[in-house]
Amino acid sequence: MSEKFKVGILGGTGMVGQRFISLLENHPWFEVVAIAASPRSAGQTYEKAVADRWKMTTPMPENVKNIIVKNVNEVEEVSKDVDFVFSAVDMTKEEIRAIEEAYAKTETPVVSNNSAHRWTPDVPMVVPEINPEHLDVLDYQKKRLGTQKGFIVVKPNCSIQSYTPALAAWKKFEPTLVVATTYQAISGAGKTFKDWPEMEGNIIPYIGGEEEKSEQEPLRIFGHLENGQIVKAEAPLITTQCIRVPVLNGHTAAAFVNFNKKATKEELIQALEEFKGLPQELDLPSAPKQFIQYLTDDDRPQVALDVDYERGYGVSIGRLREDVHFDWKFVGLSHNTIRGAAGGGVLIAELLVKQGYIEKK
Repeated sequence: MSEKFKVGILGGTGMVGQRFISLLENHPWFEVVAIAASPRSAGQTYEKAVADRWKMTTPMPENVKNIIVKNVNEVEEVSKDVDFVFSAVDMTKEEIRAIEEAYAKTETPVVSNNSAHRWTPDVPMVVPEINPEHLDVLDYQKKRLGTQKGFIVVKPNCSIQSYTPALAAWKKFEPTLVVATTYQAISGAGKTFKDWPEMEGNIIPYIGGEEEKSEQEPLRIFGHLENGQIVKAEAPLITTQCIRVPVLNGHTAAAFVNFNKKATKEELIQALEEFKGLPQELDLPSAPKQFIQYLTDDDRPQVALDVDYERGYGVSIGRLREDVHFDWKFVGLSHNTIRGAAGGGVLIAELLVKQGYIEKK
């Protein structure tokens, strides 16, 4: 690509914004040229605005340190110099819906990590390997917004990435019922152990709103386009519990599944290992070569060993075995701030570029 796309980060001082900036360092297609945040950060260099709140384990990229942070509410000012934006703003859902639509109406595509638009009927919520066809709804969204090139695409909740890809790989066996418990890292709350020392050696059996998202969002991903909107699937039925655990990065899920069609363990593992999608076929820069790996050791997947599989863009599955009351049970693991958050957004943006939805201004 001869000239990189110019990218803005909305909410660039928070943890997900920092992860976007970290992942985009030396990206072959994208260059961060604008960072926007709250009015209190505006006017400062990015390095000064973040100060001692840099939460990544890698150093702050040199190329962003001296970028002057803009006021995220000054939509025209931020959007004038970028081809598209990633959104990770910390606002109320009503404020997020309004500001993301405002950016889209400046003919600036928005790839959002936020949950505010996940159930807007004409906004696609995408895992690129699973439901890229949902991007077709953008034609209807642009008509509603009155735009030619501006639109919003969102990525789903981070917790579902540890089990939903397996369900997608097993689609031909027709999953009917799923019971899942997720064990979620503290970075999912935008925290480190420095910020949240009371999480050390602790478990909190509640994450506000998470169980509803974990039960419903896979159904929207498995849904279909009808009359200009995404209609969620009716199956499988999913029930979950979501628990915060003392882990920095990595969401683990313990899941039980019933199927309409019988399958052997060998068939299920083969389906996992062979599952791929457009990111692999198009060889997108951030795409994992193998989306899902199956681990045969009884004590895998482990956060310490497997969370960075495929640079954090892959999903690890293990402990697949028959159950007394369900057909099968398994354990899944995904990196919640890479595959589950910023990295998932980067992969969506790469797909949007490759399919011609994002163009240089």
